[in-house]
Amino acid sequence: MQALIKADFWLMFVSLLLGSGSGLTVIDNLGQMSQSLGYDNTHIFVSMISIWNFLGRIGGGYFSEVVVRDYAYPRPVALAVAQFVMAIGHVFFAMGWPGAMHIGTLLIGLGYGAHWAIMPATASELFGLKKFGALYNFLTLGNPAGSLVFSGLIASHIYDREAEKQAHGHHNLIQNSGSILSGVLGVDEPLKCQGSVCYFLTSLIMSGFCIVAVVLSMILVYRTKIVYAHLYGKSRT
Repeated sequence: MQALIKADFWLMFVSLLLGSGSGLTVIDNLGQMSQSLGYDNTHIFVSMISIWNFLGRIGGGYFSEVVVRDYAYPRPVALAVAQFVMAIGHVFFAMGWPGAMHIGTLLIGLGYGAHWAIMPATASELFGLKKFGALYNFLTLGNPAGSLVFSGLIASHIYDREAEKQAHGHHNLIQNSGSILSGVLGVDEPLKCQGSVCYFLTSLIMSGFCIVAVVLSMILVYRTKIVYAHLYGKSRT
């Protein structure tokens, strides 16, 4: 309860919600994202983002340890770096450039994985280990909560809207051409969206959320400088 009334705790929670929530949104919609850009083997990108997620956890933990052990600087600065990397990854998804899926999955996977190496260590340093299990699991609620809102209310809504636009345009084209199949084509088929426009706005919104998360993490860095100076300042060699 002491942690729940601390501004530092809620800064970390909202930052995690925006950062990791946007990353999980990409993971949830990765199949449709790759299909909309013309890729057939969507499972490749799922495997790739899993690998980068694993490496992000290792790299994020190592980088954050260097930050605190060698420089006695607040660990959340590593979280801000990971979230900025994710913001760039979302921009690649939005633009749909050649190779964007490969670069996007790399950046999002690394940044998303880094959250789960940096956040538990930060929570233990700022709030102690006495109730660490409860604190950790409360913080992890930000991940599915962010995905529920971003994927359910933003990504799916925008995708369906763009798919409907393309379906109406295709239907009008068939009617104008006088095709006798205009009444039966695509009746029972689910709507599909093609092109980078399907996730353009969604990815830009996710990128904006990551930038907000960076700002929140840097505020946390500013607020916890004294804490980390006391924890690690004297131990530096």
